[in-house]
Amino acid sequence: MEFLQLKYFQAVARLEHITKAAKQLNVSQPSLSNSIQRLERKLGVPLFERQGRQIQLNAFGKTYLKRVEQAFLELEEGEREIADMAGLDHGVLSISVTLPYVLPTLLKEFLTLYPHIRIIQRQLGSVHEMRTELENADIDFCISTTPITGQTIEWLPLVKEELCLTVPKGHRFADRESISLIEAANEPFISLSSRSNFREITDGFCRQAGFEPNIAFELEEVSAIQTLVEMGLGITFTLPLALGKRASSPETVQLKITEPLCQRTFGIAWNKKHYLSQATIHFRQFVINFFGKD
Repeated sequence: MEFLQLKYFQAVARLEHITKAAKQLNVSQPSLSNSIQRLERKLGVPLFERQGRQIQLNAFGKTYLKRVEQAFLELEEGEREIADMAGLDHGVLSISVTLPYVLPTLLKEFLTLYPHIRIIQRQLGSVHEMRTELENADIDFCISTTPITGQTIEWLPLVKEELCLTVPKGHRFADRESISLIEAANEPFISLSSRSNFREITDGFCRQAGFEPNIAFELEEVSAIQTLVEMGLGITFTLPLALGKRASSPETVQLKITEPLCQRTFGIAWNKKHYLSQATIHFRQFVINFFGKD
């Protein structure tokens, strides 16, 4: 059994599409098809159901994919253990963080202590994406405002914070300190896309208050949302900790929401079966200290 042959099978099995897999692997479609056929002959069973150009994993294929991915994961874990023998000077860790404005400060302080650790950030939108990446050991940690749970996932709460309503400085609510959310029922909201977990949370708070939010703008970037609010084009939900220094922008006002209680818990999640290097262990402890220092 060839290593490359198994990588080819993994790609085709995940995509269930020969052409897309060939493009991803940068190989010709005939070569990829031949490799899969040789593997099937070696195993003595078909791994896919084929109907014209459409392919789909069958029961044999699903079982084999599970084993192949476990084998690759073991090899990757071995590589990480070997790399870790070099210590903190050569560490690498990958993270997903849903707190965009706190991330630069967090990383700056961490890299001041451990300047040789390389950090890879993944931009993930939903809890499902984060859970999948953790379960597959594609990332080491998720820091998010939503608990991430799973059979192999550990979730550690870090700090609680209440959402605020951010309005432009010239808004009719701008001279107030607090607001009941129902008062904003007819206001234009500027929000993250509907696929984001934070959007699900804020829409849920609006429904709890008794209305569907009027979404005037739907954006992918939190920074763009804050800019539009500063321009006076609408209002938005924010977490002051997630905004960092931008929470004190002179162009906006943060209003406490008195009803309903709009509270989220920041936490960090990791795969407890995934090997943690010295770099990742130091990072986890640093994050715990970072959020607990206030």
